[in-house]
Amino acid sequence: MIIAKADVVVTSPGRNFVTLRLETEDGLVGWGDATVNGRELAVVSYLRDHVVPLLAGRDAGRIEDTWQFLYRGAYWRRGPITMAAIAAVDMALWDIKGKAAGMPVYQLLGGASRNGLLAYGHASGRDLPEIFDSVREHLSQGYRAIRVQAAVPGLRSIYGIAANTAEDGVRYDHEPAQRGALPAEEDWDTRSYLRHLPTVFEAVRAEFGPGLPLLHDAHHRLTPIQAAKLAKSLEPYDLFWLEDVTPAENPEALRPVRQHSVTPLAIGEVFNTVWDYQQLVREQLIDYVRGAVTHMGGITPLKKTLEYAAQYQIKSGMHGPTDISPVGMAAAMHLGLSIHNFGIQEYMKHDARTDAVFRQSFTWENGYLHPGDEPGLGVSLELDEAGKYPYQQAYLPYNRLADGTVHDW
Repeated sequence: MIIAKADVVVTSPGRNFVTLRLETEDGLVGWGDATVNGRELAVVSYLRDHVVPLLAGRDAGRIEDTWQFLYRGAYWRRGPITMAAIAAVDMALWDIKGKAAGMPVYQLLGGASRNGLLAYGHASGRDLPEIFDSVREHLSQGYRAIRVQAAVPGLRSIYGIAANTAEDGVRYDHEPAQRGALPAEEDWDTRSYLRHLPTVFEAVRAEFGPGLPLLHDAHHRLTPIQAAKLAKSLEPYDLFWLEDVTPAENPEALRPVRQHSVTPLAIGEVFNTVWDYQQLVREQLIDYVRGAVTHMGGITPLKKTLEYAAQYQIKSGMHGPTDISPVGMAAAMHLGLSIHNFGIQEYMKHDARTDAVFRQSFTWENGYLHPGDEPGLGVSLELDEAGKYPYQQAYLPYNRLADGTVHDW
């Protein structure tokens, strides 16, 4: 199985996606996701200008060797752009290997460790009635676990609040990457947030009972002591997890959170390698690994990271919003189905345009995902359909405090 050609496809069916297409001399095609939300063209250039020229003539079956070649051979290692580009190659090679074997990728990873993948959806609202409606809507779609994000009184616009309706009339979650020449500015006030959020979870628990797993994302905006205060204040509401309470660059910030609260912690959607997790796992400062297959360099290294985490009873909680393409989502499902320490899978449904561009075999039933049993990853990109949606410039927002200081978004 010698790689004959490699192409990069950029399409924007509602949002921008970067997809690598590998083809072998005997006609097998593999697909990989390389999307980095808001910096898509940087990955396109990395792939087209630096990686694609290295792939023709390589043995597509040598996945580990190719990964090491792309990671170690460049000398300049890590970072989201590099690792997303490597991830795309890694996914595409696993896709090809599965097709050559006539087996779904999860079978090549050791077979299924469970029958399906518990997934959580994103409920949100500007007030309690909207939040309740959003939770009910997700429950009606089969979700068995719900992330809850709430607007904060006095703040104009913050991350995670759905405020738009899709063309087909179905409400989709907040899409933060807004199209335009400049990023949108949002506001933030931590004290208001810390006062308000516990009242939201008190109301949600009272409305939906103690059995529904609830999650929340603080989105890296708190100091260590603020994070500890939040985690402690949410203990009565028995969260499944509290996510990204402090900026991820400083693992030691999780120590005071651990010391003051037993609320489970999930960290790492912006991480790129096992080195980012090393201290957090070794010191058992987290409960869930949030890395994405797309941003962690692919299936090959994330599987190793999760095997390391398993030694400390830390589980997976792989990143899965709509900026992960269906190819990346499929890769996460195959990996999650095979590992023993699966925890939960984030799952935001893509819109109809994206589903038309990416043909998918995975299933969603009674709150559980399954990647399907087609050979490979079970996802392919329809080139003619993708060509209808050219790239559009889009940026993630940023935050300012009341005095004008730029804050973590």
